[in-house]
Amino acid sequence: MSSPQKAKEPWALFKSFIALLLIIFCLWGSQWQYHRGVDRHARNAVIQDRIAQSPIELNSVSGALIDYEWQTVLVEGVFDNEKQILLRNRYNDGKYGYEVLTLFRSTTNKSFWVDRGWVQAGATATTPPVVTEVPTSQVSITGRLRLDSSLPRGSFFALPGKGEGLVSELNAQSQLNTEKFYIDLLNGSEQSLTPDVAAQLPELSDGPHMAYALQWIFFAGLVVYGRILIRRTR
Repeated sequence: MSSPQKAKEPWALFKSFIALLLIIFCLWGSQWQYHRGVDRHARNAVIQDRIAQSPIELNSVSGALIDYEWQTVLVEGVFDNEKQILLRNRYNDGKYGYEVLTLFRSTTNKSFWVDRGWVQAGATATTPPVVTEVPTSQVSITGRLRLDSSLPRGSFFALPGKGEGLVSELNAQSQLNTEKFYIDLLNGSEQSLTPDVAAQLPELSDGPHMAYALQWIFFAGLVVYGRILIRRTR
């Protein structure tokens, strides 16, 4: 006949095994958040560096576009007033409005979307927003080169965003096939091209990832403490 002590040993080993799994999970979560914080800090440093650089001609951009992301570029061409899209659910200072995107064709026959900034919605749902018309003649514009991957997407756990990127969605809506980038308009050769509310830069903070990494380590410590406390209670 087995003793009560021996009968409890398998259960104690099982609880220790569960505690070990929880500790491993917490340490994995800590490492994951730490590396996300390092990556975000590096990305912010790249954005700040490229924003600070002098503008370059869009025609001089060659190679991988990601190497020029957020770079200020100069380009000449013509806006297409008939190809314009208002993106819903955009807010500025708590006010509801739209992001205005207009198709632009450069003198080198490149077609891409230009984000002309934010406009406030009309007084009612049936009232269209007031959108400044673009010149019909050739103009030169200055803006930031943007890609669909310009900003991270996801929730607390940084799950990848579902669906296609902005450029793909715009092209699907307008039945067009443009370049794989778009431009946040800053100003142009005519005063009317300067947006009243330009597309905003992201908040270049390192976020809470390092705090979350420490939090996961704290959770692991709680598991260890809890397991020791249970053994002492027995």
